[in-house]
Amino acid sequence: MIRISKIISGLILLIVVSFFSSCKKPTSSATGWEYNNSKNGGFQVAPFEDQATGPGLILIEGGTFVQGRTEQDLKWEWDNIPRRVTVSSFYMDETEVKNLDYLEYLYWLGRVYGTDYPDVYKKALPDTLCWRNKLEYNEPLVQYYLRHPSYREYPVVGVSWNQAKDYCAWRTDRVNEKILIENGVLKWDPDQLNENNFNTFAYLSGQYEGVVNQDLVDLNPNGSGTRKVKLEDGIFLPEYRLPTESEWEFASLGLIGNTLYERIIERRIYPWNGHITRTDDRKAYGDFVANFKRGRGDNMGVAGNLNDAADISAPVYSYWPNDYGLYNMAGNVSEWVMDVYRPLTFEDASDFRSFRGNVYQTYKKDEEGAIAEKDSLGRIIMTDVNVKENLNRRNYRKADNINFLDGDAGSTTLGAWETLTDSNQTVNMYQYEKTSMVNDKARVYKGGSWKDRAYYMSPGVRRFLDENQSTDYIGFRCAMARLGSPVAKN
Repeated sequence: MIRISKIISGLILLIVVSFFSSCKKPTSSATGWEYNNSKNGGFQVAPFEDQATGPGLILIEGGTFVQGRTEQDLKWEWDNIPRRVTVSSFYMDETEVKNLDYLEYLYWLGRVYGTDYPDVYKKALPDTLCWRNKLEYNEPLVQYYLRHPSYREYPVVGVSWNQAKDYCAWRTDRVNEKILIENGVLKWDPDQLNENNFNTFAYLSGQYEGVVNQDLVDLNPNGSGTRKVKLEDGIFLPEYRLPTESEWEFASLGLIGNTLYERIIERRIYPWNGHITRTDDRKAYGDFVANFKRGRGDNMGVAGNLNDAADISAPVYSYWPNDYGLYNMAGNVSEWVMDVYRPLTFEDASDFRSFRGNVYQTYKKDEEGAIAEKDSLGRIIMTDVNVKENLNRRNYRKADNINFLDGDAGSTTLGAWETLTDSNQTVNMYQYEKTSMVNDKARVYKGGSWKDRAYYMSPGVRRFLDENQSTDYIGFRCAMARLGSPVAKN
């Protein structure tokens, strides 16, 4: 009995010690100094568990896969040679960006910039005339597809690569602004106008004040007592952006639902198992699993039994999601990705986070080394890095690396490079507009669309279009980097 009471007493003591130990302030494992203590200098370490999932996004757990051709190369282009690569975990939109999403963007641009900078709004407008065809009657789509409520859940089209990129940047700022409001740092500010609007990088660089509700406590004994949110606080989300080609292809295949331990039990042609485009689900047996064109003159099937039930695009939540929970990764509309197109990219690119299109930039700074003022639209001015400031680097020197190993002087057999300049190397390499449509503005788009045959629904198929052009069958969805562990903690 005495022994049992001693054990219980020991357990109680252990619990008490553990409790008080857990209440102890966190300290540096390097110096032993307490964090968040104004008496010893006030170095602050914010509590942080895991990256939050941004609105509309799904976590795509990364890994290794065979990127490239999964279907026969019917066009004999040889631009998607299979190769094994690794994709880091990232986030991706559950659906394509909808007309309603894009109208929200246009409304904001009109409200903030419309009076003094109307060209900003006009520049963002989708090309609704992309629906016109000389031998089709598509005027109802020209007039109604973007703005009528009947189409608000349909994917936005007529958007160029550059317009999609600008939308991603805008979305980043709106999401981070709302995060600051929800955390009590800023108040709602419906009166933002011209350069006086929230921009994430402008805020972080001290170029934007906003309508402050309550700044964070500053434990620096030499400070003012309050401070702005910093990147180290873990409050802001990373930028929304277009996915890279390898990310898009990895997410589209959805092999996470097709693995047994480390073994992929069936290599997919499409984002689902098998080689057919119909479902074996008993409730919808024989229905198409994506929106595509079955054959000449057959966009949706026979009246009374419409198969994919979509003569053009379909609402973004149509059909079955893949194993990541992503909708319409095959069919509906093709989608822009970040990459610049080169036919030999798959032979040259890295096997880790492969991407072609890097143009390295930095903040524009004044003579004293401080970040320069914002531009007239409230954005931090960026400038290309230069060779002079990177002379001691081994990984890169110049800003523009689009042509590395495919378009630069070291990758051609043309000779006579002494007559070429940086501005026309790609033109000479690919004889742009003479023998090729490839240049530094050729951007990759992936996936099939309502206008395509089943062949283009294979995630490995590659196509390209000028970054300033748009069509009635190309849309986009956004992605975001996953920071820290590739596996979610909860």
